[in-house]
Parts: sequence; C-alpha cells; structure tokens
Amino acid sequence: MDLKPISDSLTVSPQITVADIPELARQGYRAIICNRPDGEGADQPTFEEISAAAKSAGMEAAYVPVVAGKVLDADADAFGDAMRELPGPVLAYCRTGTRSATLWSLAEADTLGTAEVLSRTKAAGYDMAGVVRRIVNGGKTPTDTGDAKYSVVIVGGGAAGISVAASLKSRSPQTNVAVIDPADVHYYQPGWTMVGGGIFEASSTARTMGSLIPRGVHWIKAGVAAFEPDNNAVILDGCRVVKYDRLIVCPGLKLDWDRVDGLVETLGKNGVTSNYRYDLAPYTWELVKDLRKGRALFTQPPMPIKCAGAPQKAMYLSGDHWFREGLLPNIDIQFMNAGGVLFGVKDYVPALMEYVKKYDASLNFFHNLIAVDGKAKTATFAVNKPDTEAGQVTVEFDMMHVCPPQTAPDFIRVSPLADAAGWVDVDQSTLRHKSYDNIWALGDVMNAPNAKTAAAARIQAPIVAENVVDDIEGRSPTAVYNGYGSCPLTVERGKIVLAEFGYGGALLPSFPKWLLDGTKPSRAAWLLKEQILPPIYWKAMLRGREWMAKPEKVTVG
Repeated sequence: MDLKPISDSLTVSPQITVADIPELARQGYRAIICNRPDGEGADQPTFEEISAAAKSAGMEAAYVPVVAGKVLDADADAFGDAMRELPGPVLAYCRTGTRSATLWSLAEADTLGTAEVLSRTKAAGYDMAGVVRRIVNGGKTPTDTGDAKYSVVIVGGGAAGISVAASLKSRSPQTNVAVIDPADVHYYQPGWTMVGGGIFEASSTARTMGSLIPRGVHWIKAGVAAFEPDNNAVILDGCRVVKYDRLIVCPGLKLDWDRVDGLVETLGKNGVTSNYRYDLAPYTWELVKDLRKGRALFTQPPMPIKCAGAPQKAMYLSGDHWFREGLLPNIDIQFMNAGGVLFGVKDYVPALMEYVKKYDASLNFFHNLIAVDGKAKTATFAVNKPDTEAGQVTVEFDMMHVCPPQTAPDFIRVSPLADAAGWVDVDQSTLRHKSYDNIWALGDVMNAPNAKTAAAARIQAPIVAENVVDDIEGRSPTAVYNGYGSCPLTVERGKIVLAEFGYGGALLPSFPKWLLDGTKPSRAAWLLKEQILPPIYWKAMLRGREWMAKPEKVTVG
C-alpha cells in the first residue's frame, strides 16, 4: 500500500485490495471511502468486496464514485458528508489517489483556505493546479471569472514592486501595467530599526499605498490566492482572475512568528519585542530606555532572512544608548545567532567586532531560538555547534529583541513558481523564471543566492524592467544582475559600517574613496559624482543626515 496522509483524519492512496484491509484496521483506520467506480479497471475489486472485508475487520465503508477527470461540485459535497459521518481516521482511495485528494481539497477549501489545502496535497504528492480556481472559490466551480487583462502584472506593492513598476513605465510608457497588493499602507521597513533605536518616529516610515503607485499604473487592491502560469493567470481572493502577457512576482516574504513556541503570545509585553513589526518597534525603544541593569538578548534565526544586519543593528543601537547613559557596565548583552559567523561577508567583520567589544557583547553562535516563556522571562535555544552533540539551553532575560524565522509567503510556497524550498525559481543573472519564460521575480521572494535587502531590490528593479521590455520588443534579455546587496549596519548614532557585496561575497563598493575616508575629492571626481553615484544615493545620504542627527563620517570595514 502507498498511504499518503493529508490530514489527521484522512489518508489517501491508490487502489487497495481486500488483502490490505486487515493491515489498515491494525494501523487504526476506522473507515474507507471508495472513489473509484466499479468496473473502471479489470484488476480492481468491487466496492461490495471491499465493503464486506471492511465490515469483517470492524470498519465502515462508503461508496462515492467519481469518473476520472470529472469531479463535480456534488461529488465534493458527497465526499464531505461521508467524511463527517464516518468514524475517523478515514482512508480514501481511487486508481492513483488523485480523485480522493481532489475531493478532499474541494470539500475542505472553505474551511482551511487555499494555501493550506495546496500545501497539504502538495506534501502528499498531489498537484491541485487543475482545480485551483475552485479551491479559491470555496470548493465550488466559479460561474463568472470576471477576467481583467494587462500586458504586465506585478504581484506585490512593496519596495520591489513599486520600483519595478516605475522603472518599467519610464522605459515603456505605453505598456499596460497593473500592481496587485491588498495593503492600504506602504511601510519603509528599514526605518523600523531606527524607530527601535529612538531615532525615527514610527509614523515617518508609513505612506499610503495610493500615493506611491506610479502614475499610469493600475492598482488592483486584492490578495493573491494562486497562480495558473500555464494559463497566464493570477487568481485573486474571491476567485477573480487577472490575465497577463508577462508577470513580475515580488510580494516579499513571510515572518513566521509561530515557528517559535510561545512567541506570539508574549510579543509586545514581558520585555519581548521586535523591530520587524511596525507596531513593536516603538516598544523596543521603550525597553531600551527603561532598562537600567540586567540581561538583553538579541536573536537571529537561520538564513535566509531579510536585512541580515537588522538583528545586530538593534543590538548596536541599544548598546550605544546604554553606553551614552553610562549604563553599559550594568547590562549583559548577548547576541544569540543561529548561524556561525557575525556577518556573512568576512571583510566587514573586523569593523563590526570593534563595536561588539565596545558594547561588551557576548556572541553565541549556533543558538537558534525555539521557545519563549514571557512570564518567566526565559528563552530556549537549540544549540547545534559543529563537532558537538546537539542540545538545548534556556537563558533568562530582562529584555529580548527577536528576529523571527522567515519563509516564502504561503501562496508562493505552494505554487508552480516555487523551487523545493518554496522560493520563486529564477535564473540568477536575468531574474527570469527557469520554467516560465514570461515570468520574472525580484526582491525577497526569489531564490537567487543574494542578500535579501532593499538595496538589492533597488538594483534588481531596473534589471527586470529592462529585460521585460527586451522581451516585449522581441529581444533576448540584456541586463544582468551581479548579486548586489547593501547593508548599512548602524553601529552607533550617526555612524555606519556600509557593507556592499555581490554573489559569493564579492565586494562591490559604490561610494568613492574620497567620500568614505573624508578626504577632499579631486575636481574631476566632484564633477563626475552624478556618474559615480546614482542620484538616489545622494538623496538617501542627505535624508540619512537629517534622520540620524549629526552623523560622523561613514566607516567601512
């Protein structure tokens, strides 16, 4: 038997025989549903034979036959009724198990939701792409798709989506472009670290989404439920269908708070905070200001995460405050990192280590946060150091800043666009999908081996836009992404270690030496500054001077 569990109450399988039933009973199954019509194959037992054998084994049986390729809404209703009436757990079977998995998907669609249904069936080895619209529609066949059609559809209205939309329209103003995003508010998420450090007000990091959608770009205010890449279609919540000629996917990633036991229940209280949430970043600053003595934990989960420097930036800015207030001798700073290094590009580590020493922070590598007891103020870490036996350690804290585990969004992870790890599968140079020539991706959601930073998305946006325009005009992609990412690690108020790097950790500095070391630039360099540095850098630098309050010179490791 090839048993494939889908839920606690249901397992599906290919055709079973009468001889299998005693073993099914021994394994605890209490009922069987047959979804294969009698006589479909010469080698199959009849339902009457299966039912009799089940009764002899103390099991119940139900007959819900479905013709292959013709699963009707009424069939799904009948299957749902049988699931509710029969004692569980239940085994359902057909020739391969696909009809049984499909019936379960449609029967449970309205209860579990699209991503959960697709995730469970995918894990069992069944592809529900053929009925995804019905799953999105609560298990019922849509009566009106209400299709809209655009030349380019962009999924996601974050930094990557807005940037690529603007870049695309600047290159091809006549192209009909739509952005799909359900959010009313667009957040400048890198600013939340500064909110947690007492430098920004949270409100300064928020803008209305409508004010940022580029002129001439349609905004579809809806969530995406699923993709049908073979049909060039995006299925929205509510089962509306948006068709496209070309698709750009950039919805960001998912913060998986639930993966740490007890974390959700204690976030925002008991001294547990995170700059990865808009509403919690101000609480970080409250905790930092109020802590006069005790232990402060700063956690970092396994990669990949967005802005890998953010967990330690929270530590540096907190340490800087305690240093300025003369409290540092009374505070035990512990950096709990699931990885094995302080920063992934070794060239920047020496400069960062100066601040680790300045703040007398202890570095605890291979410590992955797995549980929090907020009331007891304890955190439990899985410790998995090389060449040592894995174990766990529980640490007390007075304050803890948590960086949550991160994954691809559910609707991406279960889609045909995803690789085995759940990220959108792209060519790392062109950012074009490896299987679908009219799909591109950028930002945190795709699987190119680069750092997931806003600076990376800034570079990726014009590359994707250029390649999409090339494709529209019948050319092969010409723009190439080198893996550029940037992490301005704020190590104290007004000072950063600016890490810029590409694929494989290659150093890719964009600032000229005279700017980095404070020396006077040559006249030639000054005249060429607009060519040396993109204008956005100058704007960001000026804004940074306003935000960070009398900065000292930029430092690079």
